[in-house]
Amino acid sequence: MKVVINGKFGGFGLSQEAVAMYRQLTGSDYNDDIRSDPALIRVIEVLGEEANSEYSELVIVEVPDDVEWAIDEYDGAEWIAEKHRVWDAHGCRWNTDEAGVTS
Repeated sequence: MKVVINGKFGGFGLSQEAVAMYRQLTGSDYNDDIRSDPALIRVIEVLGEEANSEYSELVIVEVPDDVEWAIDEYDGAEWIAEKHRVWDAHGCRWNTDEAGVTS
């Protein structure tokens, strides 16, 4: 599965040209919760660097279809991590989801 992430500090964002192309392809505004959207993938593939906003560097990452994944980030730079469970020293259990690490 192809997934779009932001590869640098600053945060995910689309250029005005990318927003317009997405709207032309789908007839709707882009919802940044759906990073595997085929129309979004197409926009990034066609526009390349022109799809980036001022603070983004959008990259398409190929994730195996059988992997449950989540997008995590630090200061806007993102990566994809396989969903898993984590226990800390206090016995607190955390689950990752698409919004990052949550309890």
